[in-house]
Amino acid sequence: MDIRRNGTSPSTSGPADYFTGNVRLDTPFKAEAPGRTGGAIVTFEPGARTAWHTHPLGQIVIVTAGLGWAQREGGPIEEIRPGDVVWFPPGEKHWHGATDRTAMTHVAIAEAENGSPVTWLEKVTDEQYHGKTA
Repeated sequence: MDIRRNGTSPSTSGPADYFTGNVRLDTPFKAEAPGRTGGAIVTFEPGARTAWHTHPLGQIVIVTAGLGWAQREGGPIEEIRPGDVVWFPPGEKHWHGATDRTAMTHVAIAEAENGSPVTWLEKVTDEQYHGKTA
């Protein structure tokens, strides 16, 4: 058993290459081999979001606070609220983040394949974020 105490790992800012706006990342867990599951607690300030991305083995997002938006490529922007659990299937291009007026926090869980849990793609444009294009 390994207990990782709250506050023992510093928070970091979401890298500008992968996020738009102010994003705080806390990474309290990552399985040790042979496990391959890792996760983060991600807090998005209003207007903040991920870039488009995919996960080789899928991703689970559990919203814990605030109000957010999520979208898969070609689909509508969906509102996500505390208690909602979102499953993005393997390889599905998507983004998620806060609404333009409300912060949002979620727990993100994904498994790594060949050492990587995510493939980052282009940034979500302001037009895409506001639902003017998909």
